[in-house]
Amino acid sequence: MIHRPPAGGEAAVLVSLDFGAAGYEDSLEEIQRLAASAGVAARALVKGRRERPDPAFFAGKGKVEEVARSVVATRAGVAIFNHELTPVQERNLERRLNCRVVDRVSLILDIFAQRARSHEGKLQVELAQLEHLGPRLVRGWTHLERQKGGIGLRGPGETQLEMDRQLIGRRVRMLKEKLARVQAQRATQRRARGRGKVFTASLVGYTNAGKSTLFNRLTRAGVYAADKLFATLDTTTRRVHMPHGEAVVSDTVGFIRELPHTLVAAFRATLEETIRASLLLHVVDAASPDREAQIAAVNDVLAEIGAQAVPQLLIMNKIDLTPFAPRVERDQYGKIARVWVSAARGEGVELVRLALEESSAAARGDGRTGFVAA
Repeated sequence: MIHRPPAGGEAAVLVSLDFGAAGYEDSLEEIQRLAASAGVAARALVKGRRERPDPAFFAGKGKVEEVARSVVATRAGVAIFNHELTPVQERNLERRLNCRVVDRVSLILDIFAQRARSHEGKLQVELAQLEHLGPRLVRGWTHLERQKGGIGLRGPGETQLEMDRQLIGRRVRMLKEKLARVQAQRATQRRARGRGKVFTASLVGYTNAGKSTLFNRLTRAGVYAADKLFATLDTTTRRVHMPHGEAVVSDTVGFIRELPHTLVAAFRATLEETIRASLLLHVVDAASPDREAQIAAVNDVLAEIGAQAVPQLLIMNKIDLTPFAPRVERDQYGKIARVWVSAARGEGVELVRLALEESSAAARGDGRTGFVAA
């Protein structure tokens, strides 16, 4: 697996520019949490405002100088940008700052590399890393391509570039073949569940919304859960027994704003569980002031993977941090639209079970739910 990360505990300067989009303050908190999740010690945070990114350095000349001074003052080994950088911008910044430069995409990929535990998860992360690295590697060698035929410069540079391209290409093809086999295995499992008419639900939501904690409450699975971003990467599936049957519930990777497209594509085999589910349990951090934007970010990723048409039930979690009490909300047709819970304390979890039962009964068409409206 490619691992070009900030090392654990390495000093870093964080850089986040405001281009006038909504949610800038929330993004500042998020990049600091991402850095902490990667094991980086943030020594400084450089902020600024711009109308648009600079093509060569992303930030303006004055801001780059400010970042350079912060790197020297803090003895930072890496500058982390809360944005996606082009290969040219990344290379130019590394030369000017005299340290490694990591953009938001690379940082998220590194966290995924640290968290992946299953063979499948590691394959998916490596594929995403290689596809992100590819253009950076190729563009990094363009100066040698321009020198093709120059005296004393023939051969080695061109040969190395071609070898690297071929190595990455072969590895990417091999990873895609392995993941295709995983996808086929999952399809076989889904067909078996389909023949048994098993109701399936997938937990989705913004990272650190509490999906794994709720999953453990529903299934007693003992899945790792922690107050950190992307604590869970590997999908876990368990059966939940209900008064009139059972459901198969899957815990999935958390989403985030600007989730790298290469990562979404690499995790498509895992996310097939989401696409094919009968119901999505969309877990939301009810205590977050940015919860509506987080809901929108999750829905954007669901649309990207083709799951936008799957019925959703909003699970408003972490009510222990709010004045809200456990309850259900129904829409104009009498269907449950939201359930308010505290997965950490176990409050309202029985309402989620009953909501699953009601949805399962509606799918069976027998009308038996045993559900009492709040």
